[in-house]
Amino acid sequence: MNTTEKNIEWNTRRAAELYGIEEWSSGYFGISPAGEVVVRAPTTEGDATVSLMEIVDGMQQRGLQMPVLLRLENLVDKRISILNDSFAQAIESSGYRGQYRGAFPIKVNQQRHVVAEIARFGERYNHGLEAGSKAELMVALAMLTNRESLIICNGYKDAEFISLGLQARKLGFKCFFVLETLSELQSVIERSRALNIEPLIGVRLKLSTKVEGHWSADSGDRSLFGLNTNELVTVIDTLRDANLLHCFQLLHFHLGSQIPNIRSIRSGVLEACRYYIELVGEGAPLGYLDLGGGLAIDYDGTCSTNGHSRNYSVQEYCIDVVEAIQESLDKHRIPHPVIVTESGRATVAHTSILLFNILDVTNFEPTALPADLPQGCHEMIHNLWLSLASIHLSNLQESYNDVMYYRDKIRDFFHSGDISLRHRVLAENIYLAALQKIASLLPQMKRIPAELESLPQLLADIYYGNFSVFQSLPDSWAIGQVFPVMPIHRLNEEPSRHAIIADLTCDCDGKLQKFASPEGESSTIALHPIKAGEEYYLGVFLVGAYQETLGDLHNLFGDTNVASVRINADASIDFVHEIHGDSIADVLSYVEYEPNSLYQQFRQTAEQAVRDGIINVADRQQMLAAYSEGLRGYTYFEK
Repeated sequence: MNTTEKNIEWNTRRAAELYGIEEWSSGYFGISPAGEVVVRAPTTEGDATVSLMEIVDGMQQRGLQMPVLLRLENLVDKRISILNDSFAQAIESSGYRGQYRGAFPIKVNQQRHVVAEIARFGERYNHGLEAGSKAELMVALAMLTNRESLIICNGYKDAEFISLGLQARKLGFKCFFVLETLSELQSVIERSRALNIEPLIGVRLKLSTKVEGHWSADSGDRSLFGLNTNELVTVIDTLRDANLLHCFQLLHFHLGSQIPNIRSIRSGVLEACRYYIELVGEGAPLGYLDLGGGLAIDYDGTCSTNGHSRNYSVQEYCIDVVEAIQESLDKHRIPHPVIVTESGRATVAHTSILLFNILDVTNFEPTALPADLPQGCHEMIHNLWLSLASIHLSNLQESYNDVMYYRDKIRDFFHSGDISLRHRVLAENIYLAALQKIASLLPQMKRIPAELESLPQLLADIYYGNFSVFQSLPDSWAIGQVFPVMPIHRLNEEPSRHAIIADLTCDCDGKLQKFASPEGESSTIALHPIKAGEEYYLGVFLVGAYQETLGDLHNLFGDTNVASVRINADASIDFVHEIHGDSIADVLSYVEYEPNSLYQQFRQTAEQAVRDGIINVADRQQMLAAYSEGLRGYTYFEK
């Protein structure tokens, strides 16, 4: 099935338009004249352009087989700079008399090399970390060395969590406890008295502002987290009675992740400022206003308010936030607070790409049909044959109805033994030829009947990718998240197939069938025919947020190989980190098998087979060596 009209010459510009790469990539990726996806990596001396195929070649030389998660360290640094510089520009241009402090939420990407790079590069901006658990707080305390950087403690906190944060305060860190529930307040007071360390306290508000997008449930009166107005007053009174009201210095709210509409963000900030004004009037010193997360990225490149996009830039986001706070507080002559955001997705999503190869393809096209039907064909096969011959633009719905009817009758007759297997095969090929003919005429219709709209998807090829959706793209399966997917080479050739992508898990949910496109979400993707003896590589982009953390062990496919690279100004590539993915022994140990015990059990089975005369000793040794090598092997398809 052709993806484009043949009378228009194909070129890489049309490939860029087809896959929308210039829209969703924020300028970090493009297509070279050779038809390969390139990364435009920011360096201290300007952008350097490198082909992803060159990086793939370097990975293979280092023994990193597909699938591979590729991290581009240059983009981590660039995203931190954009966020901090955009707020700095908004603050300067508006005359705002406060500062900006970022805090990366560790939960968005907990991998050590990612967090370490954020802490290293972010130090120049006093960029901090957000911790939602004791383990994440321990990471933050080990990674951060700049005591001007904030540590924001969210989530439910037991006594040990609170004690650890108080010790951070004693070390000089600006470590805030954000109260999620009233019950936490008493624990903070008790532990601070026991350790004789004053806490820095924040409160998470439950705002009434509602937002659009998949995470809209995080906002409004029914949001899961935060204190209501009654509980907020209780916090003020309790802290005043404990002589700790001066510790209440941060007001926090979180409208949800991936907020697509800038108007919702501005409404939330204005509502939060109203609380800020009242709390200052109650005697709370405050000084920090934490907007939480929500800064979206444009996964599908449509620059819209659908859940996979956004209708604003980072710069517009920063300007709207600064102006909304300034506008609200200036009326009451209240000092401008330090603006805090916990932007995770916008910091790391661009930095990671899942690369994988295609192993096989299934298509739904007929084999060559005979010039005439053979003797002895059932009447229903003759009727199906005539239906194929009578298809034309004016009767597509009628023809479709006839084809489906005769196909079903033929299958019934096969089940009852009245049609042979070979005649059933012939009928199925006639059926596929009819559907393909109907589908080829659909673009010429002024209005496509509803029943025929899904026909191209039903006839789409299935490309089998060497990866696991559940391990590497869990949000695609769990919440229907759309990621940009495209070939990383052969883009100077016209892709002539429509396809969906299946993974290795043999699970009906293990597939990609929603794809980003400039026109919005698409149910198929345009791909190239596979060439014998050649690898075909695809990339899934913008996967740096959450996907590495949320993956599971469906079918015991483990972590993929990982390559972290830094691109230099001369376009040379430094492989900063190479991490080989889980072996079979690794994933078996995760689910409580002991690999050595498994080997010993298999050894006993093989030894018993020798005693029983089923195999000889040489066979036994060969089998044990294969079993041992298998335990050390990659969980994905190896060539």
